[in-house]
Amino acid sequence: MSRIDDLIRDLCPDGVEYKSLGEVGRLLGGLTGKTKADFVDGTARYVSYKNVYSNLEVDVTADDFVRISDSETQNALRIGDILFTGSSENREEVGLTSVVTSLPPEPLYLNSFCTCFRPNENFTLLPEFAKHLFRSGTIRHQVIRTATGVTRINISRKNLTKIQVPLPPAEVQQEVARTLDQFTQLKAELEAELEAELEARRQQYSFYRRRLLNFSTASNIRWQPLGEIAEIRSGWGFPKSEQGRNVGEIPFYKVSDMNLQGNEVTLHSASNYIDAATAERLRIKPAPAGTIVFPKIGAALRTNKKRILSQMSAYDNNVMGLIPTPQISPYFLYHWMQEVNLAAVANDSGAVPSIRKSVMATIPFPLLPSNEQRHIVSILDNFDAVINDLGSGLPAEIEARRKQYEYYRNRLLAFPEKN
Repeated sequence: MSRIDDLIRDLCPDGVEYKSLGEVGRLLGGLTGKTKADFVDGTARYVSYKNVYSNLEVDVTADDFVRISDSETQNALRIGDILFTGSSENREEVGLTSVVTSLPPEPLYLNSFCTCFRPNENFTLLPEFAKHLFRSGTIRHQVIRTATGVTRINISRKNLTKIQVPLPPAEVQQEVARTLDQFTQLKAELEAELEAELEARRQQYSFYRRRLLNFSTASNIRWQPLGEIAEIRSGWGFPKSEQGRNVGEIPFYKVSDMNLQGNEVTLHSASNYIDAATAERLRIKPAPAGTIVFPKIGAALRTNKKRILSQMSAYDNNVMGLIPTPQISPYFLYHWMQEVNLAAVANDSGAVPSIRKSVMATIPFPLLPSNEQRHIVSILDNFDAVINDLGSGLPAEIEARRKQYEYYRNRLLAFPEKN
């Protein structure tokens, strides 16, 4: 930071001037008068909400198009424009910014759910500097304070113009931007390395699991249809009137519950619960602990997720379960099912692919002695634990790097105010 400190000491020894956005520029709206049909076969490029939300710098070549006629008057974006998301489901994510840092190769427009701030030409606010500044803690705090609403949070354009921003000399802005760009690049490279390491471990795990569970050349293995070693049980209808309750002794799982934290292998928590009386009234026969469940219909099949019930549970009619017989270890069945491609088992002759119980029942299953099942489960569980430890540590490591970046960014952008 010595180079930046030296510049500040030489160029603005008395502090940095702060101005409100209303003093240094103006707000512009996004596209107006558009219908869904205009976004079907348009040829004019526009910046989507996601483009603003996800990027420090606007992706000016993203393939989002809208139909605009020659007679329309729409605001085309320019280099230096600062784009704000207009609304969000929570305050922490409202008013996120992305900056146009490169000259759009063709006329570029803004979606109607975002707002554009355009600095006046007589004020120096470099795009490379602004992209970091408007995501800094100080500015984000001010933006969030402009927000109103309960279920849907919206920024106030009027209050947005009151936000105070520092305007250090151009040389300072350039050096801050250069430093933060370097830090951003290093952070991105580290995250990519950590992700690559985790993916390599997953691939290694998959390789060893396939080898352990490949019995195609074993002459002493007896094979039985899956339907003979497990009860195949489809789920039940779940009326909306019964949903949304978090009390009751019976979890009622949906496919989406497989994505909840802590449910990566064994299902421990659900978004919905019912009691025994409700289960009886709905004619639901809960499945026991140890049941292997997976999606049985629609796009969820392609996720190929399988989970184990940790307790007696119900699941909806988008899910299918395998209840193993006593001689089959639930965890051996779980690991073996990882090698079953659900999408390949599904019948896709209809509008929506789905798995039929009759087809699932015919899949050959290797009938191993109990001690061999336990041995394989032990090996795979140990390997799985290593992967999960790495997987849980990775987000923490990435988050630590992000916090470090945010700390230095906020520190670099905290300029002493000129009296």
